[in-house]
Amino acid sequence: MLDFRPILFITGVLMLPLAVAMCLPAIADVAANNPDWQVFLIAAGFTLFVGGTLALTSRSNIRAITPRQGFVLTTTLWIVIPGFAALPFAFADMDLSYTDAFFESMSGLTTTGSTVIRSLDIAPPGILIWRSLLQWLGGIGVIAMAIAILPLLRIGGMQLFRMESSDRSEKVLPRTTQLVAYIGFIYLGASGICALAYWLAGMSGFDAVAHAMTTIATGGFSTYDASLAHFESATIEYIGLVFMLVGSMPFVLYLRALRGNARPLLRDDQVRLFLLVVIIAILSIAYYRYSNGVEIEVALRESAFNVVSVITGTGYATADYGTWGAFALIGFFFLMFVGGCAGSTTCGIKVFRFQVLYATAVTQIRRLLEPHGVYLAYYNRKPIPEEVSASVMAFFFLYALSYAVIAIGLGLIGVDFLTAVSGAATAISNVGPGLGPTIGPSGTFATLPDEAKWLLSAGMLLGRLELFTVIVLLMPSFWRD
Repeated sequence: MLDFRPILFITGVLMLPLAVAMCLPAIADVAANNPDWQVFLIAAGFTLFVGGTLALTSRSNIRAITPRQGFVLTTTLWIVIPGFAALPFAFADMDLSYTDAFFESMSGLTTTGSTVIRSLDIAPPGILIWRSLLQWLGGIGVIAMAIAILPLLRIGGMQLFRMESSDRSEKVLPRTTQLVAYIGFIYLGASGICALAYWLAGMSGFDAVAHAMTTIATGGFSTYDASLAHFESATIEYIGLVFMLVGSMPFVLYLRALRGNARPLLRDDQVRLFLLVVIIAILSIAYYRYSNGVEIEVALRESAFNVVSVITGTGYATADYGTWGAFALIGFFFLMFVGGCAGSTTCGIKVFRFQVLYATAVTQIRRLLEPHGVYLAYYNRKPIPEEVSASVMAFFFLYALSYAVIAIGLGLIGVDFLTAVSGAATAISNVGPGLGPTIGPSGTFATLPDEAKWLLSAGMLLGRLELFTVIVLLMPSFWRD
């Protein structure tokens, strides 16, 4: 029988920093003389009590987590933490139901960026900073998961990035913990530099900190309904563009660069292809807009910012790109699925999986043409193990199937076609805004039925946990001894 004590213990322990984090927006509300500070303190106290109870009652001598426990633990954390993080949204003076609060919380922690909150311009500072803080915490959580958990669980080809020299979890875990700590400092430093840049560009200190957290996390929550377009500053847009790209690169490569070896960051096949796709998409959409009468500088700036925002899954917007025409609409729809690099805060399918799929397909074609030849697929100048190729192909199949189920489910609920197909894409790819007047860059998800919000929340969870982590729990054989 599966031992749940380590799962409950770790869940309880990780609820404690969440409770502490709730005190920060309480301080912001106290400074603004907003009564919602009481909501944050009560939610913090309740979270602290439940987390402490779980940790104390489930204490055990944890040496290593088995793969089965790892699957359950990962999914449990990404359901329980958003569930408690939703309490301030539900009980603050925001007129949000718990369904809306959970949707907002899940969107924040998965760094999706979809929102149900209207009139952000007049929202209390505690709620605004809480949204940004959730995305910032979710961003570092995504990096830690990509480095420490998914490679060990052999999820969707992530075993390519498994730590070398040992497969034994009790030996890998201390090194992984140390690695995550180092990357945490890099993440914090990048956030600080981004905040300083925003402040120097003209943002207030509050807005600079709030937007820096959601930029590095590639989350996209803003403190204004108009997103970064509110500031009407090209400098701020360029700063956001740069740091969205920073958040979309593998953070392990940043660590190597700081240690004096910047070559992997410059030579990594995944980074090169990602930047190439970004450049091609920017130039294509900018040329399309220029050919339709838009000034070249405006076309390039708006295309660059919004392309990077969508492909990295950040979800910021400086214009309603849904009105740019058919070519741009189709382009942004497909960019939603691409995502950034593995080991970053980004979402989507991830660039390395397209590379593995392409290399596998080319190798298969060569084998068909020359049956007696011996051909190997390569990634980053290394042979791709058969299990990785199979895992990536299975991931693509499940990704397409999950997307179709969510889109069809939204249609059955009564959501219109464009909202359903783009909403499913933005949920499972953790992008943020969808397409169309309802959930596009100029809209929110507030008007959707509650059933649609719960389905989209499930889609966000599936996408953030790379599908397999959740789907494996639905298999009866998983629970058999």
